[in-house]
Amino acid sequence: MKIAALYDIHGNLPALKAVLKDLERIQPDTIVLGGDIVSGPFPNQTLEYLCQLDLPVVALRGNAEREVVTAFDGQLSSLNLSKDAGEVTQWVAQRLQPDQRDVLAHLPEHVSFSFEPLGEVLFCHATPHSDEVIFTPLTPQERLHMLFRGVEQQVVICGHTHMQFELQVGNVRVINAGSVGMPYADRPGAYWLLLGSDGIEFHMTSYDLEAAAAIVRTSGYPQAQDFAEENILKIPSAEEAMEFFERSTAAG
Repeated sequence: MKIAALYDIHGNLPALKAVLKDLERIQPDTIVLGGDIVSGPFPNQTLEYLCQLDLPVVALRGNAEREVVTAFDGQLSSLNLSKDAGEVTQWVAQRLQPDQRDVLAHLPEHVSFSFEPLGEVLFCHATPHSDEVIFTPLTPQERLHMLFRGVEQQVVICGHTHMQFELQVGNVRVINAGSVGMPYADRPGAYWLLLGSDGIEFHMTSYDLEAAAAIVRTSGYPQAQDFAEENILKIPSAEEAMEFFERSTAAG
C-alpha cells in the first residue's frame, strides 16, 4: 500500500500539477490532501482539477477551509484575521461555487489508515486537536506532549507550518509533510510525503518556477506579486520560519 500526502497546496495549481505528474509514475493507492487546499491564487481551478482525478483522494479540512467557508457564509468579521489574511480569504470565497463551498464545509478533520510497517497512521492538518496550533522542532517537549495528548496511533502526519520535519513525542512519531504550494525549505519546489512498505519518504518535486510565477501574477489574487516572489521564486528557509513561529508563539 502506498499513500501520497499532499499538504498546504494553497491554490498553487502549477505546483500541484507537477506533483501529480510524479504520482502518475508512482501510482499511490490513495492521495491524502491535508488541508489548506484552495486558499491561494487558483482556488476553484485547484478544486476542479482535484475532483477530476482518477486516483482515490481523501481530503481533510484545514484552517483555511474553515475560514473560507465562514467568509462564503458572510461571517468573515467573526474570524480573528489580519487585514491581508481577511482580504485573501474573502477573495477566495467569492470565487467558489455553492457546491464547492459545500464540499469544503463537509471535509473531515482527520483520517486514519493502518498498514505495515508503520502501524496506525493518523492524518490531520495541524494537530489532532486543532487545525491552527503551531509547533516546530524548536517547540519544548512539554508543550509537544500536551499537543499530542491522548493520541493512540503510532504515527501522526501533519502540515500547517509548511516545512518538512520529524519529531518523536513520547511513543508517537510526528511527521510534517511540508507544503506543495507555499513551502519553507532550502530551495523552491513542491514538497510532499510518500508512505509505503519502505516507510516514509520526504519528496520534493521541481517545476517551472518562472512560468508558475508569471501565471500567478495574472490571477487577480490580491497578493499575487508577493506570492510569486516569496512563495514560488524565492522562499523562506525552514530555519527562518521556525524562528518566526517560535517568536510568535512566545508572544502569544
